[in-house]
Amino acid sequence: MNPQAKLIFIASLMLGTTITISSNHWIMAWAGLEINTLAILPLISKSHHPRAIEAATKYFLTQATASALLLFSSMTNAWHTGQWDITQLSHPVSAVILTSAIAMKLGLAPFHFWFPEVLQGSPLITGLLLSTVMKLPPIALLYMTSHSLNPTLLTVMAILSTALGGWMGLNQTQIRKILAFSSISHLGWMAIIIIYNPKLTLLNFYLYTMMTAAVFLSLNSIKVLKLSTLMTAWTKIPSLNAMLLLTLLSLAGLPPLTGFLPKWLIIQELTKQDMAPAATLISLLSLLSLFFYLRLTYCTTITLPPHTTNHMKQWRTNKPTSILIAVLTTMSVILLPISPMLIAIV
Repeated sequence: MNPQAKLIFIASLMLGTTITISSNHWIMAWAGLEINTLAILPLISKSHHPRAIEAATKYFLTQATASALLLFSSMTNAWHTGQWDITQLSHPVSAVILTSAIAMKLGLAPFHFWFPEVLQGSPLITGLLLSTVMKLPPIALLYMTSHSLNPTLLTVMAILSTALGGWMGLNQTQIRKILAFSSISHLGWMAIIIIYNPKLTLLNFYLYTMMTAAVFLSLNSIKVLKLSTLMTAWTKIPSLNAMLLLTLLSLAGLPPLTGFLPKWLIIQELTKQDMAPAATLISLLSLLSLFFYLRLTYCTTITLPPHTTNHMKQWRTNKPTSILIAVLTTMSVILLPISPMLIAIV
């Protein structure tokens, strides 16, 4: 892709995200989401592969439907209350439609079917943008309207997302699809707590973004897309492979790594809100996703490939690893000790 074109698309992505996050009016928020959608489409389809074109089409149709629903929700609210302000979403029907629209934009169950397919058809760096940057504007809208959303609907969606994200990722061999189901599962954790403690949702999102960026950039560095090639990747950059193992375990939420922090705080907050059964259920369902994280870590470092492998082992690549990957993987592993400070902020 032409560097100037890529620069325009990245700048448009940042502009769309900024407009949505900083707007008070529904039309401005909608415009920011549309700019985002149009900017990411060329990045998804830049390889001109039929799979990439299919992914871009699916993404466009889903996002266009979600944007139309969001506009319909805000118009319904404005019709009944005379308010276009994002924080004044007081009409219950509008709140339900808005929740559905944002769930579709994020890939929350039961509107999650497009996300694994789109991620599978995209390059790794575009997949990273789809999993992190593109999720920020819808989560910001949820944050701003959290006081007027329906708790039952969000709790059901959250538990469903955690269940389906774990269940459907079990039999996958494509790493991008596994990371897509991992994202759906993490979104479930964010959605269940947004009404009771919105800041905790943002903390969860920031830590998830950091860990996912570390995993995607590491995989991009060692050029791995499926489990069978991951088995032979340990010969390329052994130290990075070892850090990838720890980052994946952190993404799974195992103590004493960083990924355990948001889950611990969310379970604590749910218990305070007399939602111990929901906390127990979502914790048990996250064990499903723990299985495929463990499978990834097993393939990454612990197991050696069978001798009949079709993939040629590539010994020690000369390309130096980016300093950004080193910083992200380190932070994905060692941030748990600062939890008292984060609890004080939240």
